[in-house]
Amino acid sequence: MNDIKIGNILIGSNQKPFVIAEMSGNHNQSLERALELVDAAAAAGAHALKLQTYTADTITMKGAYTINDPNSLWNGKELHTLYKEAYTPWEWHKAIFDRAKEKGMIAFSSPFDETAVDFLESLDVPLYKIASFENTHHPLLVKVAKTGKPVIVSTGVSSAEDIEESVKVLRDAGCKDLVLLKCTSTYPASPENTNLNTIPELAKRHNTIVGLSDHTMGIGASVAAVALGARVIEKHFTLRRADGGVDSAFSLEPEELKALVIETERAFLALGGVQFGVQEAETKSLFFKRSIYVAEDIKAGEAFTEKNIRVIRPGDGLHPRHYFQLLGKTAKKDHKKGTPLQPDELN
Repeated sequence: MNDIKIGNILIGSNQKPFVIAEMSGNHNQSLERALELVDAAAAAGAHALKLQTYTADTITMKGAYTINDPNSLWNGKELHTLYKEAYTPWEWHKAIFDRAKEKGMIAFSSPFDETAVDFLESLDVPLYKIASFENTHHPLLVKVAKTGKPVIVSTGVSSAEDIEESVKVLRDAGCKDLVLLKCTSTYPASPENTNLNTIPELAKRHNTIVGLSDHTMGIGASVAAVALGARVIEKHFTLRRADGGVDSAFSLEPEELKALVIETERAFLALGGVQFGVQEAETKSLFFKRSIYVAEDIKAGEAFTEKNIRVIRPGDGLHPRHYFQLLGKTAKKDHKKGTPLQPDELN
């Protein structure tokens, strides 16, 4: 699969991980806080900032449903009220995007209906993200694909057949650059239900670049995902979880986001290739491996024993593989305590 170019950044299997800071509703309905989040994400080294583009009325309607789940972060909230609290006013998008671009980040969004795509096109976003709950919304997929821009799709709450069908819809409608993210759509997600081993299977089945939309606490799952082939990492982001907000409980703080950027890149760099033998960087360390040394003064004709020879550091004597071969053999010459044995004693 080919790399995807967005601005001056390449996303690909052989590229460093592309880290997306998801603002979601963590602006807490303050544009000033939203811009602070942009600045903090940029300072932490995130490559992209992502919003969600919808209104409460484009997703649901008043009175449609109230969450009744004691395990939910949003238990007791009516859906319409929750989305009203979480949504990012459309009139803020340009200011947020402009700030992100000023800070050197890619700025884009997840549209939740076709009108959101029209709006985001007016802002000339460079790519689109499809949220898990919208990944079977075929009219939306077609609308996004027809823009010709790269598309990132989260695969939460989806069967293998759903994903296959959605990928076909996108490709048939003209999507050439596609990324699939493993996602568990629980908030927060637990490590036990994250199933990172799905990541290489996603890549294999669909011949796409893959990644992780990570709702777990911390950064461990994301770092592990990179080792399994993830090259896009998306995490929700806030200034301080204590500030509250609809997604704050499972969002990273600035220091954690910085650690995510650093550690996912380290994980990528550490993958390397299959390597056996001594690397060039290790050659100086060879000296500090063990070899056979004289532990007591030895006279010519005297036998080598467990008392008068030892395997110690450094490594400038005979290889330890010769230790048992030497035991019982008689010395050809005198040897002083503390000196390395040399190959002439093997002849």
